[in-house]
Amino acid sequence: MGSDTLAVQLTGIEKRFPGVIANHDVNLNVRAGTIHAIVGENGAGKSTLMKTLYGMHQPEAGTIHVFGQQVRFKSPSEAISAGIGMVHQHFMLADNLTVLENIVLGAEPTANGVIRFEQARERLNQIMASLGARVDLDALVSDLGVGQRQRVEILKVLFRGARILILDEPTAVLVPQEVEELFVTLHRLVADGATVIFISHKLDEVLAVSDDITVIRSGTTVAEVKPGNVTRATLGVLMVGSELPSPHGRTSQVGAVAKLVVSHLSVRGIGGRLAVDDVSFEVHEGEVVGIAGVEGNGQFELCQALLGIEHPTTGSVHLDGDDITGKPVQYRLEHGISYIPFDRHREGLLLDAPLWENTLLGRDGNPEFQRGPFIAASAVRADARQVIDDFDVRTPSETVPAYALSGGNQQKLLVGRELASEPGVLLAAHPTRGVDIGAQAAIWEKLRIARDEGLAVLLVSADLEELIGLSDQILVMFDGRINARLSPAEATPELLGTYMTGGHQEVA
Repeated sequence: MGSDTLAVQLTGIEKRFPGVIANHDVNLNVRAGTIHAIVGENGAGKSTLMKTLYGMHQPEAGTIHVFGQQVRFKSPSEAISAGIGMVHQHFMLADNLTVLENIVLGAEPTANGVIRFEQARERLNQIMASLGARVDLDALVSDLGVGQRQRVEILKVLFRGARILILDEPTAVLVPQEVEELFVTLHRLVADGATVIFISHKLDEVLAVSDDITVIRSGTTVAEVKPGNVTRATLGVLMVGSELPSPHGRTSQVGAVAKLVVSHLSVRGIGGRLAVDDVSFEVHEGEVVGIAGVEGNGQFELCQALLGIEHPTTGSVHLDGDDITGKPVQYRLEHGISYIPFDRHREGLLLDAPLWENTLLGRDGNPEFQRGPFIAASAVRADARQVIDDFDVRTPSETVPAYALSGGNQQKLLVGRELASEPGVLLAAHPTRGVDIGAQAAIWEKLRIARDEGLAVLLVSADLEELIGLSDQILVMFDGRINARLSPAEATPELLGTYMTGGHQEVA
């Protein structure tokens, strides 16, 4: 198929929601057999545009052409029938089903009313062989890591015959090695004749993997460029209208007081194995201790134990000199620990609840939010508006439900809530995951200000530039143990990557 054949052409697309113009006069031209990136800030209208193409929204104006034919999909099932598949930023899988059951759900091959699982298995094995990417079809989805879950989502749309794949922020939840694997998969798909559209705000990745780039700002297209004709800086200026931020800031002043002391901590994970194995470290006032590691090497269980959700098998945790090893979660929250969780949807937000209710989560014991036995609604709403203003959460009001926000704006609300309680210790898991470069800079600055005022931060991040730029020391976790302790001056992404995959084993 000629590279100038358009797989998708969107012209003059307009989409409105109550109080918001999400897309205005958007144009998109996607060449068949290419990887086409759509970049823009959170709330710029990227996901809305793709949901319109996928039949989840109906546009108020504009036309959609797929391989030259004008279409108007009334539902995702119509888009799927036309060969378009979408992998959403937050995966839509049933944890209690196997990989195979998830993939065939709703598209079951049947004979005389009986589901032909073996036929489906055979076809999936062929798809996986062509992609060079394998997943255990009999594994429960609940037992899979994030990267494997994403593969299942991709297999699901390919199983339904998709030739045009839309991926919404596909690398937001992946570690570097998983990102590389994903990009190999995408190149194989394209080599096999598919067309890939992916939404991102990670400019280095966009420049490395895409054939064409469309930039969206404030709901409209501002540029169509080739990766070879732009730099990260010029692309960033197109995207946000100003220069790119950097996590590297002023030198911090680490205090003498150890706010959090973790000694010989071990925690059991799924199946009874040690997920955290004899881990010791301290976080002082005014210090950021970064934790690097491929996801699934004990970072999650470590944070769960520090928060009191998981109970350690050995070791101790001290907060401001107080042994909190056996103390419940509420005690820890009331004594100054805050937590930005790994998964904002599962652990951090009530998606159907209004934003003011979400900013109250974990802070309802605060006296200023109470009027006798009741919640002081006016104080809670004022506080929510303050968080929304301080963190530039793009929303018409604090009464909007959390699910109505883009992923990046949900993250800004969550970070704002945790810092608003003025904690002494912040457990920050991927604080800028899924946010654009403008919001990323704002969160970095808020963390720096809080750190300079004495906040002790344990920072878990897959963004190695973020870890190196913000941390005063970096610990690398591999297989539940700390196998390296580095200063930011000596840490490089390459060196961290080596330790993260088990190289240069050292006893720190």
